[in-house]
Amino acid sequence: MSDHRILSLLPAATEIVCALGFEEKLVGRSHECDFPETVKQLPVCSEANFPDNLSSGDIDKKVKELLFNALSIYSINRKLIKELAPDIVITQAQCEVCAVSLEDVELALKDELENPAKIISLQPNSLEDIYRNIREVALVLGADDRAEQLIELLDERVGIIRHKLKFIETKPSIACIEWLEPLMVSGNWIPELVNIAGGTSILAEPGKHSPFVQWAEIQQADPDIILLMPCGFSIERTIKEIHLLLQLPGFADLNAIKNNRLYIADGNQYFNRPGPRIIDAIEILAEIINPKQFIFGYEGNGWVKFTL
Repeated sequence: MSDHRILSLLPAATEIVCALGFEEKLVGRSHECDFPETVKQLPVCSEANFPDNLSSGDIDKKVKELLFNALSIYSINRKLIKELAPDIVITQAQCEVCAVSLEDVELALKDELENPAKIISLQPNSLEDIYRNIREVALVLGADDRAEQLIELLDERVGIIRHKLKFIETKPSIACIEWLEPLMVSGNWIPELVNIAGGTSILAEPGKHSPFVQWAEIQQADPDIILLMPCGFSIERTIKEIHLLLQLPGFADLNAIKNNRLYIADGNQYFNRPGPRIIDAIEILAEIINPKQFIFGYEGNGWVKFTL
């Protein structure tokens, strides 16, 4: 196995590298890479071009303003990357809002490194894509066998959930909210995860980008469960902004609210990161959707019930 120097500019990629057993090969990380805890000591090679304390609405405005002016949402520290001299750089082409993009990385590294680095760009839309990404990273690291072992372990956990739900026909509808202002529901891999966990995702299609929706559409769908998982937000941060939902007309009249089925999950740690912990996200969904069948121990940390 070669002696690689890996720079990860994507939290999910950092988690994949570590799950494959190559954490000691990481030489740098993005400002968002924070799991496992030990990676926090690595040099930080990126930053967001807007303050961290903005509200959902202000973040949306700032991001749209940057994109409108053809400016990058993130900055990359070229000088530091040059010093770190990575031979593998992992980024993404999934969403220019969520993390440093492939284009940004290519521009930043152009003519900067003495020896050109191999750039791996991840773009998952489904659970199978996430497994494929794990294999892709492992292939470059010469560790195909580790990828297969990891995927087998992850798939075993999915199999346990599928097996327990085999004879349960009721699949409650669930609105997974990915952004609060403006309202966005979770697409990409989330509808598939919901389906595995025994629910039916509303207003978003598996494998398609997360759509912005009108409040009237959620009212009309009247889901059995509402789960808030804003992109990049912790549970605490979401609670600070939950008033944006509570003040919407007719919110208290929804089935989910009348039946006390409003939940908040840690979107940042579990749902927005297409890495190995995406299976944790399925287990969280299973606990929320079918609490009588599943207790994995995430309540209070990975998710909470919010009572009005």
